[in-house]
Amino acid sequence: MGAGLGGVSVGVLDHFNIRTRNLAETVRFYEDVLGLEKGARPNFAFPGAWMYSEGKAVVHLVDISSTSEPQKPDSGVVHHVAFVSRGFDGMKQRLTSKGMKFDSRQVPGGDLWQIFVHDPNGVMIELNYEAALEQGAAPAEMADDIGRQ
Repeated sequence: MGAGLGGVSVGVLDHFNIRTRNLAETVRFYEDVLGLEKGARPNFAFPGAWMYSEGKAVVHLVDISSTSEPQKPDSGVVHHVAFVSRGFDGMKQRLTSKGMKFDSRQVPGGDLWQIFVHDPNGVMIELNYEAALEQGAAPAEMADDIGRQ
């Protein structure tokens, strides 16, 4: 990959932000279901939490429960957020044990396995697993694109 025009590059995705009226439930989902850790956050003038994966704050949560801002029902025009992940079978077992509904599939061609799950705010989370690094049974290959919905 080149550095873009004139050495300028957007780079890689740093984090995503969710504005929620359900802060505690959302923190619980990212900790207990996905295995992220609640960690250090700057002393902003508004409540919230930062959720870390492998030492990086990848999910920023803002608590809007004390404001008149309405809770949006889902991700809006952003359809889903994806993570490069490890431990496909372990995550499927974890989601099942927590009673979470999820969809697993194999990208046509077989190199990528995916799990899709929704957080308490309706945000779709996509977990991507490089098939060559995973053991266990591959999910069914799906010709449809979950991103079309």
